[in-house]
Amino acid sequence: MSPDAPKPVETWLQPPVVVKVGGSLFEWPELRSELPRYISTLAGLNVILIAGGGKTADLIREQDRIHHLGDERSHWLALRALSLNAHLLGQLLGGIQVVEGINASRSAWRRGGVTILDLYRFSRGDESRPDHLPHSWDVTSDSLSARVATVAEASKLVLLKSAAPPAGDWAAAAKAGYVDSYFPTAVAKADFAIEAINLREWVG
Repeated sequence: MSPDAPKPVETWLQPPVVVKVGGSLFEWPELRSELPRYISTLAGLNVILIAGGGKTADLIREQDRIHHLGDERSHWLALRALSLNAHLLGQLLGGIQVVEGINASRSAWRRGGVTILDLYRFSRGDESRPDHLPHSWDVTSDSLSARVATVAEASKLVLLKSAAPPAGDWAAAAKAGYVDSYFPTAVAKADFAIEAINLREWVG
């Protein structure tokens, strides 16, 4: 069964897989062909795609450096950059639906669809939860993806990146700059599996 095929009721109720598409992959011409090939390996599963920030978010980071916007303003501007990348990813993948929250994803799964989550809209809604993420540059789309996996009660979080993960635990990965510095905290009590893949070298 392909990710876009109609699913039985019991299937769309199953915990999703959250797949974060690293921002550096947007600079890779093969993303448009290789990402769908990877998604095809998740046939029959409920999939939430998360678009990373890459150079789009780096623009906000640079503006913060120049104009001293502060963590709060920069946080929400960077999330708007992620929203833009979500819609770009939707176009690259042939018009996959961009949704504003987990419940909207569940509605799409009933029709058999893979969804892309708008992290700006998700984060606005998440603010009402007492354990929402802090507003700082320590939190990027890595930790945001972990947060989505937590709220969605996902079975797995997949980080698609442009390099293989370094040896060691997630604290070591954060120290090496492979994930953001808050990520080890974000996944400290995770009930889901976590996998990191170098999509540029993935062979399926």
